[in-house]
Amino acid sequence: MGNTSLAEAFLIAILLSGLTGAAPAAVSVATAPAAVSVASAAAPSPTVPYAQDLPNHVLWNEGSDVDPQPYRDGLGASPVLGPQNVQVDLQNPDLLAPPSTDSGTVGNAKWPFSLSHNRLQTGGWARQQNVKVMPLATEMAGVNMRLQAGALRELHWHTTAEWAYVLKGNMNVAVVNADGQNYLDTIGAGDMWYFPPGVPHVLQATDDLADGAEFLLVFDSGDFSEDSTFSITDWLSHVPKEVIAKNFGLPMDDFADLPGKELYIFPSEPLSKGTVVPKSSAGSAPLPYTFKASQMTPKALAGGSVKIIDSSNFQISKTIAAAEVTVEPGAIRELHWHPTEDEWSYFLEGTGRITLFASSGNARTFNFQPGDIGYVPASFGHYVENTGNTTLRFLEVFKSDKFEDISLGQWLALTPPEIVKAHLQLSDETISKLNTTKVVVAAPQH
Repeated sequence: MGNTSLAEAFLIAILLSGLTGAAPAAVSVATAPAAVSVASAAAPSPTVPYAQDLPNHVLWNEGSDVDPQPYRDGLGASPVLGPQNVQVDLQNPDLLAPPSTDSGTVGNAKWPFSLSHNRLQTGGWARQQNVKVMPLATEMAGVNMRLQAGALRELHWHTTAEWAYVLKGNMNVAVVNADGQNYLDTIGAGDMWYFPPGVPHVLQATDDLADGAEFLLVFDSGDFSEDSTFSITDWLSHVPKEVIAKNFGLPMDDFADLPGKELYIFPSEPLSKGTVVPKSSAGSAPLPYTFKASQMTPKALAGGSVKIIDSSNFQISKTIAAAEVTVEPGAIRELHWHPTEDEWSYFLEGTGRITLFASSGNARTFNFQPGDIGYVPASFGHYVENTGNTTLRFLEVFKSDKFEDISLGQWLALTPPEIVKAHLQLSDETISKLNTTKVVVAAPQH
């Protein structure tokens, strides 16, 4: 009976019970060669097949000199006979030839900004991701924006909060809050800003770099649209000029050159280095709207590093928390989940893959390159694996005031060993090696 299947084992047990008049006993399926035994209640034993050991590594990447085919471990068929977008398949090996551990259905958790429609302006551009292009991402949306040196993203406000990460260049950020307190700061690559809902602000790329600046924006609503913000030029072009004059107590001729439609992004002269904001009788804002994350020392980990930025160190950021994570080649962001909040991810450099576990036997793997957005719904188990030869660096962003995750390793290490052993059939020696502190990024295995 060395090759007895699970179904055959149950059938044999039923036949044996018929001969003896007893109820069917529990069936144990061991490692190959399989064995069938009648288990006693006092001796727990496995009742399902052991997890398979098939290799499920990434079969190729976007730089591989291969012909990508939907074939893995004897499953599928090769070659593709119809038309094929080879470049897309090279970037997504785990969709074309998924790991054997993938199962069921999980919504699309990847969106490249390269597929977003771009809004071109005289001083820059903007492209966005929201639920219209990525239905799974219900809690947050993103915008990638570029400003020429001196160009302005005009005075405006939103019904949502805005969080930002500067990708390259330097930015002037100016804010006035509901108490009439103002704020001005200049920040650079790796730094962040945060504006609560309804707080008006303006953004300008400095002329420190000839190319200006580029940055990432995240909004705490999945259906946010950058095309539906409240802009000062759009507003005033829809107010009678006599009303505008009456509002400011000035002659109507003073407003003769108001723009007739929204400017959105437009060229301008950069602020001079000595510029200060006008003095307010209410004083300056009590909390900074910017955070110099570039000057923050990352926490070194076995397989990478992490910076965590939430309301504990960036106090005004009440609805967005974030982590900047690096994962070295061969290492992984450990198996974990986030208890109550979805994760919006952005890949800055390197290549990686994420498998989402959605419960009920549903799991799917996605591959990511720089400029891609990933999305993990709350409580979905996942990991992030570096699948390349260079450092993987990405952002984890949450609609929360606090960064939270639960580590699978720590959970098991802090659970009574006997219970862990009963579930996973690990040896006492293996259980003793589990780490009671979060690993966050696990070191490569040699």
